[in-house]
Amino acid sequence: MATAVSQVPPKQDLPPPGGYKKIPFARVPPKSYFTGFTMIGAYVAVTTVGLGIYYLTAKKVRRDEIEMRSAQNVIFPILIAERDREFLRQLRRNRDEEAELMKNVPGWEVGTWYGEPIYKTLPEDTLVTPIFKEFYAHTDWKSYAKRANLKLWS
Repeated sequence: MATAVSQVPPKQDLPPPGGYKKIPFARVPPKSYFTGFTMIGAYVAVTTVGLGIYYLTAKKVRRDEIEMRSAQNVIFPILIAERDREFLRQLRRNRDEEAELMKNVPGWEVGTWYGEPIYKTLPEDTLVTPIFKEFYAHTDWKSYAKRANLKLWS
């Protein structure tokens, strides 16, 4: 078998008749859609329109901020008054709860320690702000915990 293979003449890979096609290597410039002046003009136009829209929007935002600030200034005293009213209501609820709890204790007067005033140097009509735990003494634990956490955050 070795003799049969050696008898076959080798086939060589040759170029096609007339040779291969030329390789294009010349520079092909890209197609120009806009000139430099056109692009600068478009930039100026877009920037001008954008600044105009920004100015109008900024004016509206500023107007809305003034309106919101005015509304907050108007409603702030009402919110403070509501907070104070709720504070006094809770103090009243605390007094009523103390009176209910201690009604069977002989000699107990609400707001005193067995008839002795707690603050001896203050006039009777002076409001003494209670401490935090005393204020929430007769509320549910959830309200106390919510307010305690809020107090720690601020």
